[in-house]
Amino acid sequence: MSRRTAKLKSPEPTGPRGGVSARLGRSRAQGSASAGDRSAPGPVRVFEPAGGLAGAKLSELWQARELLSFMAWRDLKVRYTQAAIGWAWAVLQPLLIMGIFTIFFGHLAKLPSDGYPYPVFVLCGTVPWAFFGNAVAVGSESLTRNSNLVSKVYFPRLVVPVATVLSWIPDLLIATGLLAAFVLAYGIVPPVNVLFLPVFLVLAVAASTGVSIWLSALNVAYRDVRFVVPFLLQLWLFMTPVIYPTSMVPPRWRWVFGLNPMAGVVEGFRWSVLGAGDPAWATITTSVVVLFAVMVSGLFYFRRVENFFADVI
Repeated sequence: MSRRTAKLKSPEPTGPRGGVSARLGRSRAQGSASAGDRSAPGPVRVFEPAGGLAGAKLSELWQARELLSFMAWRDLKVRYTQAAIGWAWAVLQPLLIMGIFTIFFGHLAKLPSDGYPYPVFVLCGTVPWAFFGNAVAVGSESLTRNSNLVSKVYFPRLVVPVATVLSWIPDLLIATGLLAAFVLAYGIVPPVNVLFLPVFLVLAVAASTGVSIWLSALNVAYRDVRFVVPFLLQLWLFMTPVIYPTSMVPPRWRWVFGLNPMAGVVEGFRWSVLGAGDPAWATITTSVVVLFAVMVSGLFYFRRVENFFADVI
């Protein structure tokens, strides 16, 4: 009797194989067995920054091409939804700019135009520049304008500035058609150089994209950018051969002139449409090199600060 009582009252062992540890082990085993009966949860995807060129996430940008096209179409529709004349702004804007430049710089300042009618000459520069100015002005604020989307949903952030630039391509094509009408109206036959026009259209898009990527990322961290961009674009206009030919620039300074990526784009655009003299390959080549340097460095900087967008936007 006493031996049986003592056996019942003896404490459970507390070693690693008995007592509370044993009960916990059995309960975990039972829990694992019961969990095995149920379907296991799906895999968890963890997004981590990549290094090197992979950090630019160009593959993700391609995978999100449907989102890219949707956002570009959305920006295009919003821009002209409640406009009184709608798509006519794509024609009216370059016409007004051409008219103002022709009056003040063609008739009053008497700037040369390489022997071509000044309205056609300046319109050849206005078409790519208007696209660049509009795309950069809106693209620099694209991330802050979409702050609710950026801070709540994961998607490649690069989609936002790129979609903003792409939304201005229809305006560029319409303005190019207007330029073609003006060239024919003045009796100018486009040279064979016009076959190179798509190349310079693509370069205009690339320049706008590279600058927009840089400025949109900087604008998230430094909101002063939105005040600097309008002033920057005004200065940039006068550093670009829109209202004057490159021949006015002294030869010893043309390499500096070529550091402007839009200088080569505008000069090549005008050469393609009018065949105006020497294509200034030195300026165009320098501008293209700088253009791609801006694009690549913008992608790397964008990738570097992208992880902090949701925290500071």
